[in-house]
Amino acid sequence: TALACIFQCLFCQRAQQSRGSSGASPELSEECPAEMVKMTKSKTFQAYLPNCHRTYSCVHCRAHLANHDELISKSFQGSQGRAYLFNSVVNVGCGPAEERVLLTGLHAVADIYCENCKTTLGWKYEHAFESSQKYKEGKFIIELAHMIKDNGWE
Repeated sequence: TALACIFQCLFCQRAQQSRGSSGASPELSEECPAEMVKMTKSKTFQAYLPNCHRTYSCVHCRAHLANHDELISKSFQGSQGRAYLFNSVVNVGCGPAEERVLLTGLHAVADIYCENCKTTLGWKYEHAFESSQKYKEGKFIIELAHMIKDNGWE
């Protein structure tokens, strides 16, 4: 529809064109292509997520952390309360992996921190020792105490 075309971001349009979609009935992109992350050295943050997508940012410095489309689950518990599981994140550094016994069993995890303000945000699952927990490997936990919602949540 015409309305969908108006609200569709330039990056989603490019991704759609590269996948060979016709211009007759544009659809909103379900995935955020890698080109949506703008890499820059002249700005404070390493990566900016597009303004037309709902994002999560660091509560301490407002650096972008994740796109809402990368959210897997809201039902996790961190050391400081509720936490979200994400498929991918930006502007995040990773410490060394260590084995920890968490609520769901033994995991090898690495603390993650905001690249801009260096605040510890949560952790990355490097390895799950139980087969039922393997889906977490390579995924990221960010505690709600360290992030805020940005862009398009109204």
